[in-house]
Amino acid sequence: MATRFLILALALVLDRLIGDPDWLWRRLPHPVVLFGKAIDRCDADLNDDEDSAETRWRHGVFAIAILLAASAFVGLVLTAIFYSLGVAGVILEIAALSIFLAQKSLSEHVGRVANALQSGGLDEARRAVSQIVGRDPEGLDAPAIGRAAIESLSENFSDGVVAPAFWYLILGLPGLLAYKMLNTADSMIGHKDARHLHFGRAAARLDDVANWIPARMSAAFLVLSAAIRLGPKSARRAAGAVLRDAGLHRSPNAGWPEAAMAGALGVALSGPRSYGKTPVMEPYLNAKGRADVVVGDVDCALMLFGWSCSLMFLVAALPTFCEMLA
Repeated sequence: MATRFLILALALVLDRLIGDPDWLWRRLPHPVVLFGKAIDRCDADLNDDEDSAETRWRHGVFAIAILLAASAFVGLVLTAIFYSLGVAGVILEIAALSIFLAQKSLSEHVGRVANALQSGGLDEARRAVSQIVGRDPEGLDAPAIGRAAIESLSENFSDGVVAPAFWYLILGLPGLLAYKMLNTADSMIGHKDARHLHFGRAAARLDDVANWIPARMSAAFLVLSAAIRLGPKSARRAAGAVLRDAGLHRSPNAGWPEAAMAGALGVALSGPRSYGKTPVMEPYLNAKGRADVVVGDVDCALMLFGWSCSLMFLVAALPTFCEMLA
C-alpha cells in the first residue's frame, strides 16, 4: 500500500506537468476512447428498442458486469507485467496512472473559458465551455458560462482526479481501470433518455456508489484549500454550503464539490439550465451567493482546484515522508 501512495504522488506530479499530450494521442487511441468503443458495442448489440423494459435492464446489468470484469482483468495483467519489470515497471505504472488523472487537461479546458471571457469573446467562450458541459451553450450569457465552467471544474475534480486516485489506492490498477470504465459508461449510457433509461440504469447507479466517498473527499479538499488561500470565512461558507445544499443537487455526489466551491467563492451555482432543448429546473447551490459570476471567479476556482490537487499530492506523499523519517 505504501508503494501505491508513492506511485500516486509521482503520477499526480507527472499529470500536472504533462497532462494528455496531443502528439501522443494523435498517434495512439486513448484508453478512454477504447472504453467508449466497447460500451458502444454493448449498446448496439444488447440494447434492442423492441425489448421490454425489464429485458433491457437485465441486458444493461450484464453489459456493465462484462465491461467491468474485462477492464479489471486488463488491470490485473498490467499489474503482473509491471511487477515483473522491477523499477521499470514502477515507472510504467506511474505513467499508466497519470493517463487517467485529469488535473492539467481540466485546468486547461476551464482556463480557455476564462481567457475567452477575459477577452470578451462570448462566442469563443461558448465554444470553449461546450467542450466540458452537456448543456446547450447558445443561450448562455457571460455569467452563465462562468457558472457552467466552475460547476464542471468542481464536479470533474471529483470524477476525474479524486475518484481515480481513490480507486487506485484501494484496488490498484484493476480498480482504476474498472472505475474509469464505469464512469465512461455512465457518461455514455447512464442517461434517462428513452433508449438508455433502463439499459443504462445499472451503470448510473454503480457510478453513484463508486463516487460516493470521492465526492465527499473532494469537498473536504476544497474546503481546506479555501481555508489556506481565502481564509477562515471562506472555508466556513464552503463548509456551510456543503452541509446545507449538497443534497439539493440532482446527483447524490456532484452537489458536494459544487456546493463547496460555491460557498468558497461566494457565488450561486447550479440552478435552471437547458440540455439540448430540454429545460431543467434545479435549485441553486449557495443561493445567497452572487449569480453574476465574473471571470475573476473562474480564475479563483482554478486556483482552489490547483491547491486541492496539491493537497492530494501531500496526502499521497505523506506515508513515504513518514517512512523516511522513521
